[in-house]
Amino acid sequence: MTPSTAPAPLRPDVDHELTARLRAAFRAADFTADGCLELLGGPAYAALARSETVPALRVTGGGSAAETLLRLFLLQRSVPYAAARAALPVDDCLAGGWLERDGDEVRATVDVRPYASDIAGDSRAGDAWIVSDLGCAVGGAGGIGAAARTDVPRAELVLGVGGASTTLANITVRRPVHRVLDLGTGSGVQAVHAARHGAEVVATDVNPRALHFTALTMALSGLDNVGTRQGSLFEPVAEQETFDLIVSNPPFVISPGGRFTYRDGGMAGDDLCRSLVAGAGRHLAPGGYCQLLANWQHVRGEDWRDRVSAWTAGTGCDAWVVQREVQDVTQYAELWLRDGGDHRESRESYDARYGEWLDAFEAAKVEGVGFGWITLRKTPEGARPVVRVEEWPHPVEQPLGPQIELWFARQDFLRDHDDAALLAARYRLADEVVQEQVGSPGADDPEHVILRQNRGMRRATKVDTVGAGFAGVCDGTLTAGEILDAIAGLIDEDPVLLRDRTPEQIRMLVEQGFLEPQQDAG
Repeated sequence: MTPSTAPAPLRPDVDHELTARLRAAFRAADFTADGCLELLGGPAYAALARSETVPALRVTGGGSAAETLLRLFLLQRSVPYAAARAALPVDDCLAGGWLERDGDEVRATVDVRPYASDIAGDSRAGDAWIVSDLGCAVGGAGGIGAAARTDVPRAELVLGVGGASTTLANITVRRPVHRVLDLGTGSGVQAVHAARHGAEVVATDVNPRALHFTALTMALSGLDNVGTRQGSLFEPVAEQETFDLIVSNPPFVISPGGRFTYRDGGMAGDDLCRSLVAGAGRHLAPGGYCQLLANWQHVRGEDWRDRVSAWTAGTGCDAWVVQREVQDVTQYAELWLRDGGDHRESRESYDARYGEWLDAFEAAKVEGVGFGWITLRKTPEGARPVVRVEEWPHPVEQPLGPQIELWFARQDFLRDHDDAALLAARYRLADEVVQEQVGSPGADDPEHVILRQNRGMRRATKVDTVGAGFAGVCDGTLTAGEILDAIAGLIDEDPVLLRDRTPEQIRMLVEQGFLEPQQDAG
């Protein structure tokens, strides 16, 4: 989808002196994520994430600088000129296009949302401010309501912090790196995080307005290591250019037409996500990660796992794909029709667009759409890539980035250890793993044993009594073989046979994170 060249709502250049003064004013008033939470209280603050402003309006009538800024930029209400002047350099903001005046009152032209980039691993975590179109901080194009600017084409709206961007930020591997690519940056949410643990960040987008908003976000947040480039997918990146981390919250929506740049990629079906995965490998440095959110089609007569696995072929990357949710085609169409505000239009228009979605899905034999995460990591030289595709709709512990990095480290361990090496290694039971036994009341032995994690992915897996006993003894002091020999003596079983049949269970417990290989493992 190619956007038109409509003027940006703000002056096209970035006035760094003004953004520095604004940042100072915001900090002086404690117009920060923590400050807003303290001012509003938990329920009213949480309501803002649902695009509900009434609770916040009821507690911000006192006239303090923080209340003025919150009403102006988050609630998008007009405030008296005198109150605005007491809270920020109002005349310069009017001249720079941040505000506009209507008699004795002023109102914001953009949403400015305090954001705490305090995810574990952000080496320079601190306050940030995300700049986006009015009403688009959450709720998509359907949330703009009366705050919409009539001079901005709806197709070019720039969103702020939403559920998808927060999810991606939480699952991203955070480690000090040299170069990061934020592909499809939007208002720059991912770039804010990347700038705090990456020396250099390249933020790209097909929408020039999005790049302008990203530049404003970086300037307002005091981040000077982010550069912007315009283009689709990997077009702005040189053929031989590589990165230690690629993150993308792409326009993954599977739609019959490209109406909104921020969500509709303009490609047929799930081709955009496929293209992103297929192209990532050649732009990853050794050991580099690519992490993205994606949608994929569930096609009649085809296993969705095979479909997504095929995307990773030839990338030279290990891959972990997690499907978090599946919607049937009617649910999916309704979700994105509401996101686009179509429910506010005439019934005839809504029904016609709904029909277009269902026609497109029927023609492609699509029965549902999956949503989830894809993580790629450049496979070590000479190793065979590991690809795991699974469905996990259950709650997880966020941030999950550290656990994702550990998952790939465990794949390296398992790839390098045959059965004999597994038995020669030492393991430790992961923290907060509990055991549950299932069986008839009063029975001597359980029918089966469940190991359950209370951290990370919060998995549960069935093991036999030997597996449960083995896991319970693992404290890093004895090798797996030594533990099994001791168990064989207790249950009067041939230790050779026990050693032969147990490595498969050990491999599963390591892969799922129940057992942690120790550094001195052989």
